[in-house]
Amino acid sequence: MTSVAVVGTGAVGSMALWRLAARGIPATGFDSYAPGHDRGASGGETRIFRTAYKEGPQYVPLLRAARAFWSELEQATATRLLTPVGGVTVGPRDHPVVRAVLAAARTHDLPVEVLTGRDAARRVPEHPLRDGEVMVTDRDAGYLRPEPAVVAAAAAAERAGATIHRYTPVEEVREDATGVTIVTGDGEHRFTHAVIAPGPWAAHLLPGLPITVKAITSTWFPRRDESLFAPRRCPIAIRVGEPAYSCFPAVDGAGVKVNLHVPWQDIGSPADLARSVPVGYVRQVAEAVTATLPGLRPDPIRVATYADAFTPDGHGLLGRRGRVVVAAAFSGHGFKLAPVFGDIVADLLQTGTTGRDIGHLAPNRPLRRSP
Repeated sequence: MTSVAVVGTGAVGSMALWRLAARGIPATGFDSYAPGHDRGASGGETRIFRTAYKEGPQYVPLLRAARAFWSELEQATATRLLTPVGGVTVGPRDHPVVRAVLAAARTHDLPVEVLTGRDAARRVPEHPLRDGEVMVTDRDAGYLRPEPAVVAAAAAAERAGATIHRYTPVEEVREDATGVTIVTGDGEHRFTHAVIAPGPWAAHLLPGLPITVKAITSTWFPRRDESLFAPRRCPIAIRVGEPAYSCFPAVDGAGVKVNLHVPWQDIGSPADLARSVPVGYVRQVAEAVTATLPGLRPDPIRVATYADAFTPDGHGLLGRRGRVVVAAAFSGHGFKLAPVFGDIVADLLQTGTTGRDIGHLAPNRPLRRSP
């Protein structure tokens, strides 16, 4: 009889447990901490959900499926996880990211608009345009709540019959001809198959793959005007060009989260993550806010860091290798897709294949750095 170990109960691991248990497949999760903890890649209070996807049109069918799973998880757990406030991409009309967003929209007939001038100022006053800039709207975008989402998926998995070993770090995963052995501090656990979904711990558990761990920093800025950046109305935003950042309404309404798009710092492992942030970075993001977000006060009221695992080309690793499914290194943009990735994991374990296109995520693909 099939039995599955899921190493890591962060975003993808908890979703995999949920989808496996929903199919009646015995599954056991292992985590160094517990679902929803603040040491992995699923931190920061809010994450963007978007369908006009700058990373490529191949993601759009996966995003549509993910949105349906987010709704199913909300209903199953009576938890509000996705707030559909819409989204915008702001930047020079000919910027490669703006072109990529429009290309994804054309390929999949997405309901986007290109706004300029007065139309943009009237619709989204929080993000004023500069000369030569446009605003591309994404009606189906919004923001997710990562920590409650992971907790909800883990709870749904346990209700469906899954087991989770909390505070149980995995030291080694050994595969042989008849199964997989999970080695922890309290002994060895035997399964027929395993899922490796360890978030920023991926480099340790998948040593043969070119995975790096990076520190990502978020900052929160207070609002000048209470009529702007309302968490139930203001769209999420991605600005490209100079400066470049992601911008999210804060769920508590007290501030606005800004993630500056700069080269993120490589760290050896999640254990090396510094909780303090250099003043130089804080000054840099404050200057970006001052230049482009006049509705915010220029100094942050909160700064936080978290870790994530990256591949050279910026696309994750999802596929089956023998008795093990690799689901890791989603390079800072995997959270929104986590439920469909979890369902694909269940496909791969149940049938050995999936009907969804994940060729661009194959662990054995040539991994080269994106231009």
